[in-house]
Amino acid sequence: MRADRIATAEYCLKAAYDGRLSFPEIVGKLIDAGFEGYDVDYRRAMQIYYLPDGDSVELAMPTCSKGVAAHFDDARIAALVRWAQSDAPDYSYAAFSWQAKAAGCAGYHVSFPGRRVVYYGRTAETHVELFEG
Repeated sequence: MRADRIATAEYCLKAAYDGRLSFPEIVGKLIDAGFEGYDVDYRRAMQIYYLPDGDSVELAMPTCSKGVAAHFDDARIAALVRWAQSDAPDYSYAAFSWQAKAAGCAGYHVSFPGRRVVYYGRTAETHVELFEG
């Protein structure tokens, strides 16, 4: 994978955690770099960014000692997404991730062409959110 694409993915990951970029801004930057989506794996603390040709780059996320809860709480995941979308002053991606794991979210897949995020639990239960862009 080209170094500039890797740098964009690294920048977007860091910007999510430090609050420099919102989700729509991150999506825009990744699309502009040629990515078609990414996966967040909370159990492995990894994010994988995918190109349409199958190439990918895997980046480590900051780890959190909190494990993924056994029960997937669909309503709680939906509430967390609304919190993220609200641009509330108390929002942070780190807090979102910690709370998502507590709500049983093992990870999520973001599809740019599909304009959706599929959150999933340890037993493959899912919650789907559509986004514009």
